[in-house]
Amino acid sequence: MEAATPLCPTGNTRKRPSRFLLLWFLFRTMHVTHSGEESSKPEDDQVAVADAVTPLEDDVLAKVNLPRKLPSIVDIKKALPAHCFESNVSLSIYYMIKDFILVALLYILVEWTWEVFPPVAQIFITPLFWLVQGTLFTALFVVGHDAGHGSFSNSEVINTICGNICHTFLLCPYYMWKVSHRKHHKNTGNIDKDEVFYPVRQKDVVQGVPLMPGFGLGVGWFAYLIKGYKPRGVQHFNPLHSLFRYHVMNCTISLVCLVLWCMCLARFKEAFGLWALIYHWAVPTFIFGSYTVIITFLHHTEDDIPWYSSELWDNVRGQLSSVDRSYGWCHYIIHNIGTHQIHHLFPKVPHYHLEEATAAFRKAFPKLVNVRQEPILPAFLRMFKKYARQNVIGNETQVHMYK
Repeated sequence: MEAATPLCPTGNTRKRPSRFLLLWFLFRTMHVTHSGEESSKPEDDQVAVADAVTPLEDDVLAKVNLPRKLPSIVDIKKALPAHCFESNVSLSIYYMIKDFILVALLYILVEWTWEVFPPVAQIFITPLFWLVQGTLFTALFVVGHDAGHGSFSNSEVINTICGNICHTFLLCPYYMWKVSHRKHHKNTGNIDKDEVFYPVRQKDVVQGVPLMPGFGLGVGWFAYLIKGYKPRGVQHFNPLHSLFRYHVMNCTISLVCLVLWCMCLARFKEAFGLWALIYHWAVPTFIFGSYTVIITFLHHTEDDIPWYSSELWDNVRGQLSSVDRSYGWCHYIIHNIGTHQIHHLFPKVPHYHLEEATAAFRKAFPKLVNVRQEPILPAFLRMFKKYARQNVIGNETQVHMYK
């Protein structure tokens, strides 16, 4: 049989394998570099920022007030006390029970004031009662929020039970909110993927949807639960929404809890009247919703705090776009949720370790710290006005900061 004609005119076939091996090596190198991008688990995607950026990225990121090379999430974790990552189920349950007891005691106390003081005194007592009770409702929500992150305990069963108890009391569907909130944590500071209060690209603006003053505060909170934040709205009362497709059973359980609680509220109304229901539960729940809107907005919206396009975003850089704030007299009542940078970097840190972990973080990485000392309500009004003017951005914007 005649020998096959060489593919190479020179007849030198030794170069062919080496070229093939070179191409194969380059392909494998590129594959290893990029293929891991989507492979991480939902709660384990806290990876280090790349040491090098392209010249274009470097030019865009030049205006961001962060070091050119950021520490990895592992480096940051090593700087924090190890016990800060450990939850104590007894302590978590203590805080939950304590908050419910305080709510009940305040209910009894204000009822006593109606019997002892003249009705005119309620002009001063009632607003104070609503504020304090709404603050305690917010504390209960934060405890349930810990359960949603798995920082309440190491048992998913205990987390689900206690999370449903706390959030159902506030008419919030626990498991649906847990899933959407984890989406927020996975995409914090990402213009194209974050869950709420993100800048909106011009092409995605929803026409005919006015921006309510102050986002509607407590009314806006329940509107968010019903419709979500446009244009990437999530319907939290719909267990069949695409975001919940792998959690239908747990979401349905949360809905059943809400139905049972609504039946309890209806019985309370029958026994004590509509005014008592509004006075003792509806108004404090509105106050809680207002707290939630203000807290969520201010934790991620401030002058010079960057939002990134998906091309520039990574986990460390995104989580650092969170702001620590003090809530003054109620900071510890609402379980230190204002210490938000550490919460975003490490959601598994329980609320009772946030202050200690934050102190260690600030000492180890002072150039990464975002702290604002301005009183909360003035800060909210100031940033809402800026948001209303600047939240619609160009379709090609890679970094957005409010000025």
